[in-house]
Amino acid sequence: MHDSEPVIVTAPMPSDCNFNGDIFGGWVLSQMDIAGGILASRHTRGRVATRAIHAMTFDQPIRVGDVVSIYGDVTRIGRTSLTIHLTTIVRRRYGEEEIKVTEADFIFVAIDENGKPRPVAEGSRET
Repeated sequence: MHDSEPVIVTAPMPSDCNFNGDIFGGWVLSQMDIAGGILASRHTRGRVATRAIHAMTFDQPIRVGDVVSIYGDVTRIGRTSLTIHLTTIVRRRYGEEEIKVTEADFIFVAIDENGKPRPVAEGSRET
C-alpha cells in the first residue's frame, strides 16, 4: 500500500481502548504526532514543535492486536515550518491485508534552544 518504510511501527494495548473496545482516537493522534516529529526533526536538523493538525479523518477502527504502521511524506517546506502528510495503516492481528485507518496533515515549526522559531536547515529543502 505504501512505497516507503514506516516511520514507526507499534501495537496498541488493552489500556488504549475506549468504552466500545476500539483504540482511542487520541492514542492514534499521539502516535502520528510522534512519527511526524521524528520526520520533521530529521528534515529540519533540530528541534520542532507541532503547530497544527489539518484534515484528520478516521476511516476504520484500530483494535487491540493490530500492527500499526505510520508513514510520512514531507509535502511542503517553508521558511520556519514544514507540512508532513501522515498515513496510518494497520494489519489485523492474524491478517496480511493492509488497511488505511486514518491520515492527516501535520504542520511542524523548527525551533531553537529557547523554543523560538528558526529557519529550516538549508540542506533539508532537497526532499
